[in-house]
Amino acid sequence: MKAENRGNSKLDLGKYYNYNKRMKFGELVKLRYSCRKYKEKPVEREKIAKCIEAARRAPSACNAQPWKFIVLDEESTRCRAASAASSGKYRFSRFIKGAPVLILVLARKSTFLAAAGSFVRNTEFYLIDIGIACEHVVLQASELNLGSCYVGWFNEKKLKKMFGIPSKISIPLLLTIGYPDEKFREKDVVRKRASSDRRNPVDEILFYNGFGESGKKKDNESD
Repeated sequence: MKAENRGNSKLDLGKYYNYNKRMKFGELVKLRYSCRKYKEKPVEREKIAKCIEAARRAPSACNAQPWKFIVLDEESTRCRAASAASSGKYRFSRFIKGAPVLILVLARKSTFLAAAGSFVRNTEFYLIDIGIACEHVVLQASELNLGSCYVGWFNEKKLKKMFGIPSKISIPLLLTIGYPDEKFREKDVVRKRASSDRRNPVDEILFYNGFGESGKKKDNESD
């Protein structure tokens, strides 16, 4: 992937991908899981580029696009960053040392309009934007047979110092990406403790035209 693909220029993704063989979205969201162990296999730059392109296409409040991404796929730099990020009290995230790709997700405060809305609603819209963009990344990764994991427990201060990131820019998340070691999925202690495959039934989360019992009435029921 050439470095000059920047700004408003378009990535020629058709060069790398057969769009006629896309996985259905419903299958994709079931396939994706938090992967904490990867094969010792490099991830192709073309696939990384597609993941970032998916993020670039994400919607954001007032089109603020508050994201930037630092992709670490060179071993020495990635290992140094992973060691710094998982040092001290953040050692529970040390699995990131085994990921062939580590992505630093950078965020800056939104535009004036988005920031004003955040103040009135007491909601950090730029962080919602970051979450949407990152979900695009991990779903695209799944479509490419790559595993991924969100990492929120890490030493942000050390990473910012290492890469000279300005104070006005934060690192709310890290993403790990790589070819998954599927055999580890059933052994993953974190997944077992969190019952990660369990999801609340639809009846517990869905309401129509009201909340609580009033929102549980069927279409043919009346007061």
